[in-house]
Amino acid sequence: MRASNYLEEAILNYFFRNQTVSKPTALYLALYKTNPTDSDTGSEVTGGGYSRQVVTFDAPTQQGDRGTITNSNTIEYTQATNDWGEIAYFGIRDARDGGNLLAYGTFNKPQTITEGTQFAIKQGDLSVSVA
Repeated sequence: MRASNYLEEAILNYFFRNQTVSKPTALYLALYKTNPTDSDTGSEVTGGGYSRQVVTFDAPTQQGDRGTITNSNTIEYTQATNDWGEIAYFGIRDARDGGNLLAYGTFNKPQTITEGTQFAIKQGDLSVSVA
C-alpha cells in the first residue's frame, strides 16, 4: 500500500504543523484498471453498474515492523452490466464520488470483470500496512 500525496500532506500537517485535518465520515474502495499513483491519475472503472463500495477496517495490529489493518466487512460490487476490464489496482477514497484518494495498492491477482460477473473481497482479505 502506498499513501497518496493528499494523505502524506494531511499527516504532516496534522502531526508536525498542528493543523486540523478533516476526518472522512466513510471510506470507499475504488477499483482501477491502471495504477492510481500518488497524484491520483489512474483509470478507475466507470459505467456498467460500477460504484465504489464502503470499506471498514479492524483495529491495527503489529506484524513484524508494520502496523496492519484488514477489512472488517465483505466488499461486494453489483453484477457488471458490461465489461469492466482487468482490475489490477485498488484505491481507498474518502467519498463515494469524487473526493480524495488516501491510499492505493495492487491486487495480488488481477481479475477481468466481464458482463454478468461480480467482484467481491472477503472479510479480512484486504490488508493495508504502514511501515
